[in-house]
Amino acid sequence: QVQLVESPGGSVQAGGSLRLSCAASGTVSSTLCMGWFRQVPGKEREPVAAIDSDGRTSYADHMSDRFTINRDNGQTTVTLQMSNLKPEDTGMYYCAATRALPDWAFLLKPSGYNYWGQGTQVTVSS
Repeated sequence: QVQLVESPGGSVQAGGSLRLSCAASGTVSSTLCMGWFRQVPGKEREPVAAIDSDGRTSYADHMSDRFTINRDNGQTTVTLQMSNLKPEDTGMYYCAATRALPDWAFLLKPSGYNYWGQGTQVTVSS
């Protein structure tokens, strides 16, 4: 089992920045892939960014110009630096992890992950 604990989100005005972090513990292996997804009520969970065990990153469309994902602490902590935030970035942000990604194509798919954090709320006001 892998446990994921996300840092608190927050509320910012449009144009502001926030940094989320997620710490993994438990049966963490060197093959751990981690990602961030977000969800708003009534909509499906969508990808934001992900990073594999080799440090390769992948971003959802139009995310890489404002969001940056990184890993540190022996690859058990993943951070998401968000800048120039927009009201449409509001949502619940979830950290996810998997020890065995079926294929690189699953890196930005919720179905590729079997461990999830509780979620942290990000609110961006206009």
